[in-house]
Amino acid sequence: MEIIKCQDAVDLGVKSAEKSAQIINEAINEKGSARIVLSTGKSQLETLNHMISQPIQWEKVEMFHLDEYINLPENHPASFRKYLKERFTSKLPLKKAHFIDSEGNVGEMIKQLNEEISKESIDLGIIGIGENCHIAFNDPPADFQTKEPFIIVNLDQACKEQQVGEGWFSSIDVVPPQAITMSVHQILQCRCIVSPVPFLVKAEAIKNVLESEKITNQIPATILRSHPNCTLYLDQDSGSLIKEKVL
Repeated sequence: MEIIKCQDAVDLGVKSAEKSAQIINEAINEKGSARIVLSTGKSQLETLNHMISQPIQWEKVEMFHLDEYINLPENHPASFRKYLKERFTSKLPLKKAHFIDSEGNVGEMIKQLNEEISKESIDLGIIGIGENCHIAFNDPPADFQTKEPFIIVNLDQACKEQQVGEGWFSSIDVVPPQAITMSVHQILQCRCIVSPVPFLVKAEAIKNVLESEKITNQIPATILRSHPNCTLYLDQDSGSLIKEKVL
């Protein structure tokens, strides 16, 4: 894992967007198209904001959506497909965008997503890290064994608290108990991973991920350390608790 320390969230967004554009353009140059996975949340805002202005042939890019709450209407402020449509796909002429529509037949939706994502390799995954060290909605103890691309998971208390803390829900009681998420195994299939993680609220999680003696499903994001091409972007706040020897 390569670690890039940035000045602040904006600087982090610029650098992670530029790295993402480089990966996408390399894939387009090599094979004529690119497939990417996008995550959401406050940590990703600057990265996505700067990505849309990158010199990329977006009509050659196919996008997959990382996770979504089950039975949450798209018009809800916390809907991840709403988030991506407003901030990303509506601004670009993408080749195709695959969203997780969790309001209908969930089993059929997962089947379709699994078929689509398995057709070709994924060139880039932009993967955040949660306050409880989850990646996507793979909360601890995360399932490191399943090979299914998309799965149903139960959200833990810390995950729900993060969603409320970021302002997506008014209270823990109204956070959906389950979500559809890309599995840990599928995330690791991305040829390259860019992980933008700003803000002080992520400092303890980053410390745990980087200083853990072992890769463990109790700290799900430690699995990113095993990926052959993963770049972690931190700002001064999120990296504030890390020992210098780790960096």
